[in-house]
Amino acid sequence: MAERFYLYDETEQTKTRFVSFMGENQRFDIAIMSTSRYYGKQIVLDMQSNRLAIIGTDDLEEPGYIEHAFNLDEKDAEDLRSYLYEVIG
Repeated sequence: MAERFYLYDETEQTKTRFVSFMGENQRFDIAIMSTSRYYGKQIVLDMQSNRLAIIGTDDLEEPGYIEHAFNLDEKDAEDLRSYLYEVIG
């Protein structure tokens, strides 16, 4: 068996916030993980769709980013974006 080649293998303490809220059309169950990695951005996990993205304020301002990352229509993405601005931005 060949030796495994690691690019990195590190353990880090993280802070995780679990949030559930109702948007206009759907419920959101998300986890927001803070870490010293990713240049101050947060890891946002949508626990209903099993989709995640590394998000900072620049990503929230990028047109279509939230829609694509979480496979949401414009209205639902705006509900999530609005909440994430409160937490991240």
